[in-house]
Amino acid sequence: MTCLICKQGEAKPGQTTVTMQRGSCTVIFKGVPADVCENCGEYYVSETVTQELLRRAEAAVQNGAEVEILAYAA
Repeated sequence: MTCLICKQGEAKPGQTTVTMQRGSCTVIFKGVPADVCENCGEYYVSETVTQELLRRAEAAVQNGAEVEILAYAA
């Protein structure tokens, strides 16, 4: 797929780092499967992966985490 941001690169399967923040809680996921633009690095995460990230980030918030760094594992 052509990148929606730069409109020049192609998004290809790869991995990326996703950072989520709510209030004072920051959750960083490494190794997240995504389509990544070869030109600008913009990434596109599937709905299934997004739901898992949101679920795990919510758990971190509920546990009172201030900063949490996790390796993505489906």
